[in-house]
Amino acid sequence: MEIRSVSFQRAGLKASDLPKEWFPHIAVAGRSNVGKSSLLNWMFRRKLARVAKAPGKTRTLNFFLVNENFYIVDLPGYGYAKVAKHLQEQWGRDLGLYLTREERLAAVMTLIDIRHPPTVLDLELQELLRRQGMASIVVLTKADKIGRSRQRQMQYRVQEELELPHLPLVTSVMAGEGRKALLDAVEASIYSWKTRQGERTHGT
Repeated sequence: MEIRSVSFQRAGLKASDLPKEWFPHIAVAGRSNVGKSSLLNWMFRRKLARVAKAPGKTRTLNFFLVNENFYIVDLPGYGYAKVAKHLQEQWGRDLGLYLTREERLAAVMTLIDIRHPPTVLDLELQELLRRQGMASIVVLTKADKIGRSRQRQMQYRVQEELELPHLPLVTSVMAGEGRKALLDAVEASIYSWKTRQGERTHGT
């Protein structure tokens, strides 16, 4: 898949804030400061997602329309302690509703810093996705920070700890590695979602 066009459309947390088009959504999740905005800008090849020096700045669902036919949804980073408690609770409630009830959600892309093992929150998110039967794309970021052998070790470790059916993807924004594999995974998730929609429409 090639990204031909992308534009920021809207931001929000509640159902009334979401886009109305029946386009598939690919949500992007991860612990604060995992490099989410940098990876999105690298995917888009445009500086649209705001890269902040301090973690925890994304406080809404941010919707980017790609190729006029699907949305990349930048979710708030989780696990940032300095965010006010009531905001953390609101995010948890509203994000939970989005992740469990949004029928247009085709897959959740979870970013994990390759230098560190998955956190409890990473594990909990994957368990939620499994219970929902939701497609999951796990992506290890910042691969340029460690050597090749260590990268492979972390792939196997994350696969085992998150109980993934296949190895997670490895990416490096700085080295420009893994973009094609990432876009291919997004394309496959969108195709699968559209296939399910077609089956539902035809009652099979």
